[in-house]
Amino acid sequence: MGSLRKLFFSSLLLFLCIIIGAHGAPCSLADISISQRKTGGIVEGKPEYEVSVSNKCRCLQSKVVLRCYGLSSVESVNGWAIRPVDEERCLVGDGRAISRGTPVKFRYAWMTPQDFPVVSTLIHQCN
Repeated sequence: MGSLRKLFFSSLLLFLCIIIGAHGAPCSLADISISQRKTGGIVEGKPEYEVSVSNKCRCLQSKVVLRCYGLSSVESVNGWAIRPVDEERCLVGDGRAISRGTPVKFRYAWMTPQDFPVVSTLIHQCN
């Protein structure tokens, strides 16, 4: 009888861990996805790129900061979508929350595509 009880409680514990892990898993920096493509446009002899910053997690993420090294561009960049906060980092979407399926997009023109690694984000509690 004792081993049957241990088996039951072990199985229950395993089941709860699976359920909690599947539904309560927190978001991470890896859930912020950066994609970039050439638009086909040329500005002052430089190719134009469109960058899309997406959140793949079901939880909101705000205050998304990317490494951008000043965001070099020969065309003006939408300051609401991305703006430098210092010589190395940029804030996305004016710090507002990014939800899954609603990316923040911006365009810039430069000789080569720039990298935009994610530095930090504020992950909101999921409801």
